[in-house]
Amino acid sequence: MNDFAFRIEPAALGKVAVLMGGSSAEREVSLMSGGGVLNALRARGVDAHAFDPAHADMGELKRHGYARCFIALHGRHGEDGTVQGALELLGIPYTGPGVMASAIAMDKVMTKRIWRFEGLPTPDWRLVASSAETARAFAELGAPMIVKPSREGSTLGLTKVTSIGQCEQAYLLAARYDPEVLCEQFIDGIETTCPVLGQGAAAEALPVIRIEAPDGNYDYQNKYFSDATQYHCPSGLPEDEERELRRLVVEAFRTLGCRGWARADIMLRRSDRKPFLLEINTSPGMTGHSLVPMAARAAGISYEELCLRILADASLDALQGRAHAPG
Repeated sequence: MNDFAFRIEPAALGKVAVLMGGSSAEREVSLMSGGGVLNALRARGVDAHAFDPAHADMGELKRHGYARCFIALHGRHGEDGTVQGALELLGIPYTGPGVMASAIAMDKVMTKRIWRFEGLPTPDWRLVASSAETARAFAELGAPMIVKPSREGSTLGLTKVTSIGQCEQAYLLAARYDPEVLCEQFIDGIETTCPVLGQGAAAEALPVIRIEAPDGNYDYQNKYFSDATQYHCPSGLPEDEERELRRLVVEAFRTLGCRGWARADIMLRRSDRKPFLLEINTSPGMTGHSLVPMAARAAGISYEELCLRILADASLDALQGRAHAPG
């Protein structure tokens, strides 16, 4: 997997916009991701430029002759299918999954419904619309229970509920980010994550990362800014478990119709070592604390090579359709 960069001619990629910033609650992280990607692409000789959709009209991408976009946006209007749809209309290839896959993956409830239908393991859940419904979900799912916005990322608005008295505040916090609130069965076990690169039959999982956060609390602060969180890659898991996790995330990736790249989060239940898919991130972080670059390094792929690989795979849903149309 680590020889692709030598086959990519940076000049052939044309003028590239690195989309960063945006208007979501994850703007701060997106700016860090985008800055890293921008520097990496420029270091490899790519004609790359920063582009913040919060401060510039998307139509400028066409007017200024951009040939493709690297999406380093996170959260709403970045990985929910909206910016992907705009780029489809503009006819500018972009990184990561297309419109439908991005929209589904951003919606944790829809993602879980599809995975459950396809027989993939995911924790039990309830979709709630009030604090009273949250309390009922707590009675049904048991303690602890995770309460989080259905369509938000980076653990924003998430609460680990251990008593029924916490349900109201947990619901109100999650509802600040999204009117759809997800209550999810807590899986006690080992927290892991695994990126996928490629498309279809060529999609391939990178090494699994095992995460150890302070007190098991992998929240926004511990995810992006703390040095106390420990990441293990190689994971240290038995070989058969690592292999099964990698197989599972590729299946989860393909089931949602993803392409390009993504990263799936999986819990490995302590009692019986059964894996449970939590969610899939279709525009993962690319900061100094981010996990896709870490897994790539373990596979012999540098940060710069990773950015170049992702950019070279930029595409359009329309191009995918033509590629599969009869001759």
